[in-house]
Amino acid sequence: MRKKWLRLVVFTGLCSIFALRSLQKPTVYRPAAAALPLTAAEQPVTTIEISGPLADRNAEVSGLDWYGDWLILLPQYPERLGGSLFALQKSDILDFLSGQTTEPLVPQPIAFQDGQIGEQIEGFEGYEAIAFRGDQVYLTIEAEVGDAARGYVLSGTIESDLSELVIDTDTIVDSPGQSTSPNKADEALLLANDKVISIYEVSGAQVNPMPQMHAFDFDLAPLPSVPFPTIEYRITDATQLNEQNRFWAINYFYEGDRDLLPTRDPLAVRYGRGSTHRQHATVERLVEFTYTDQGIVRTDSAPLQLQLIEDGRNWEGVARLDEDGFLMITDKFPETTLGFVEQPEN
Repeated sequence: MRKKWLRLVVFTGLCSIFALRSLQKPTVYRPAAAALPLTAAEQPVTTIEISGPLADRNAEVSGLDWYGDWLILLPQYPERLGGSLFALQKSDILDFLSGQTTEPLVPQPIAFQDGQIGEQIEGFEGYEAIAFRGDQVYLTIEAEVGDAARGYVLSGTIESDLSELVIDTDTIVDSPGQSTSPNKADEALLLANDKVISIYEVSGAQVNPMPQMHAFDFDLAPLPSVPFPTIEYRITDATQLNEQNRFWAINYFYEGDRDLLPTRDPLAVRYGRGSTHRQHATVERLVEFTYTDQGIVRTDSAPLQLQLIEDGRNWEGVARLDEDGFLMITDKFPETTLGFVEQPEN
């Protein structure tokens, strides 16, 4: 009887100790795994046929923007195309997309007078972005000096009849790089309220942990920098702001850019990857942002992913086409492609 009683006392004591320890042990909250979308929708690209000098892949178009009802196409090296920029009328683009015409569109040349600025800038690598404010135009230039890339912002004016665009060669301002990634500079321009904002090409977590975009007034006097969110891969162009201060930017990754390959792509984790994106390392998508007084932030809109082709496309220019979608253009890889991407309804 005594042994049974002793065993009962020992057992009760051990249970009390284990219970006390379980109370002292911190509780770890483990939320249920989120049901992440595995496959997101993708949008096809409708090719808009063009002819003339820009149809050559060596034209290397690097930016798009609207000047009134004219879509202005910026070659990276205008001097290689007779010292010209080019323009397409909006009505002609709409006629092609609606099927009213099937003939290739012929971009109209615009005489580009930049005082042979490429010979004045060491390591000149051409023009990268263009944006209009009335007859005033702003552009960026990329240069490569040794292992370092440098950026410049400059301005000019365009004649209303599109006869010529003249650069003010007396006002060229520096826009320093923000990472050690080679051949990276300011690839997009945003005109926001009273600012000209140049958007740096890379702002991924591992290559540019504190992205800050350079800002200037309309005379290109420097202003305080503008915070930009962490976005993996490259930003290669941006649309104009809409009435809600929102804009879309090209977010592109070429699988050869190993230094830009992140350990994690937060946008793909949150929104999923399209069926063709699940088959390739290439990323071709548009991402929406909002300009605020505190900086630029990404909206909650899902990225607009493009249907990929086998070898991918290096998208370098984008502009809205009303509220219907976006006009986009590639540089020389794999060829010059002007395309339309419809914006899906929310």
